[in-house]
Amino acid sequence: QVQLVESGGGLAQPGGSLRLSCAASGSIFSITMGWYRQAPGKRRELVAGITSSGMATYADSVLGRFTISRDNAANMVYLQMNSLKPEDSAVYICGGVERATSPNPRARYWGRGTQVTVSS
Repeated sequence: QVQLVESGGGLAQPGGSLRLSCAASGSIFSITMGWYRQAPGKRRELVAGITSSGMATYADSVLGRFTISRDNAANMVYLQMNSLKPEDSAVYICGGVERATSPNPRARYWGRGTQVTVSS
């Protein structure tokens, strides 16, 4: 079982930047990873996803501003957030799903989240 721990959240001004990190307790080689966010009163939404091979997808609201990346050897996933807006404020959660051929097929993992607040 893989455990995920996020870090790097905090307070940023509009237009500022933050870099979030997700550390996995085990190998993420076979895991599709993603960053999600959830603001009070809103549903959890996918912000960015990245396959084991590095193919990335983004929500329209963050396209061009956020960049997801991964380091499989280090069992790390990152989210670089630039040009932050107040509406980006949320708890950011690292998640992953194993591929069907893994020892734990289609198993899902979730971190506890890290708070991001964008305010002047």
